[in-house]
Amino acid sequence: MTTARHKVVSYLHKTRSASAREIARALSMSLETVRHHLRVLVSDGRLEADSVRARDGRGRPEKVYSIPRAALGDNLSALAEALLTEAGDSVRVEALAKRLAGDSDFGSQPIAKRLNLVIEKLNQMNYHARWEAGAEGPRILFGHCPYAAIVAKHPKLCDMDSSLVSNLAFRPVSRESKSETQKSICPFVFLIR
Repeated sequence: MTTARHKVVSYLHKTRSASAREIARALSMSLETVRHHLRVLVSDGRLEADSVRARDGRGRPEKVYSIPRAALGDNLSALAEALLTEAGDSVRVEALAKRLAGDSDFGSQPIAKRLNLVIEKLNQMNYHARWEAGAEGPRILFGHCPYAAIVAKHPKLCDMDSSLVSNLAFRPVSRESKSETQKSICPFVFLIR
């Protein structure tokens, strides 16, 4: 990252959000230079344009830039770890899966449409999922485990994933182990029966 971009990012870490004009003023840079760096940082995913607000209530609206929420971090893994440890064996993974599935009612859709809706829902929850046709039936593959930080201590989360996929697809699923070379992504694929 160039020094100018680093200054822009550092400034936004301190202020949380600012317009290009505010950043240019604070860093004594030209507005054109700041806008260029903001475009690059947004396209790289290091910043986001959160919203639009009017300057002093008049004139053209300005974009407000900020650090993406995911880059700021959170304490959710530690909280989930503590809650699951505290709950122990009383955790009902089927109930958790139903709660995560929410009001998703894909059961009336044809299977291809249903699978696309399931993948869309899973990807909203950061699974980086995809489905593919197979000789034994469609398979859902996870490209990322959103519980990777705690799943080793709480393998019941994998059972919850099976229930979640089953609830979303309105079909029973069976979990298959992936090959050793694929285990770095997610150890399971789900066969829709």
